[in-house]
Amino acid sequence: MLNPNQMDKRTILNSKHVELTLKRLASQLKENHQSFENTVLIGLQPRGIHVLERLKTILEKDLSTKLICGQLDITFYRDDFRRRDQPLIPSVSNIDFIIEDKRVVLIDDVLYTGRSIRSGLDALLAFGRPKEVELLVLIDRQFERHLPIEPKYTGKPVNTLSSQVVVVEWEQHTGEDKVILCTEDDKNG
Repeated sequence: MLNPNQMDKRTILNSKHVELTLKRLASQLKENHQSFENTVLIGLQPRGIHVLERLKTILEKDLSTKLICGQLDITFYRDDFRRRDQPLIPSVSNIDFIIEDKRVVLIDDVLYTGRSIRSGLDALLAFGRPKEVELLVLIDRQFERHLPIEPKYTGKPVNTLSSQVVVVEWEQHTGEDKVILCTEDDKNG
């Protein structure tokens, strides 16, 4: 795996752009789901929950209502679960509601190959059969898709090489919201 500390870094979205992007995504959700009466938002563990929390804050403030939200762990649904040298450590799924006949918005930070989303769809079925599932991602890495999965809501599409890494940093962890594109540094590689 590439080490982001040994890479050249370029900021794709700075703090202000992250905020504007999240507000735009929230507006698109409001346009398509108005009252959110039959809609639930589910963030994929571990990184999609950060996008979910930020969107939830924006939407609940704008709508003056509480949204139904959950967190979904996909560890045991991954196609590489038993292929790794190190065991995967599962996160917690926190879905204390039924998704049967609900409109589900599945949320993640970065869409790359589509394999995490496929795992998320498989895991989701343990909680019922949704009426509809939409995908929202903060960043869509467009050129390396392994599966035919496309987001309905995209914060920013980014054209990347397979040798590059997209890192989403959040204020509560690093002191600043930003999205960085890391490219292998020839001097260190």
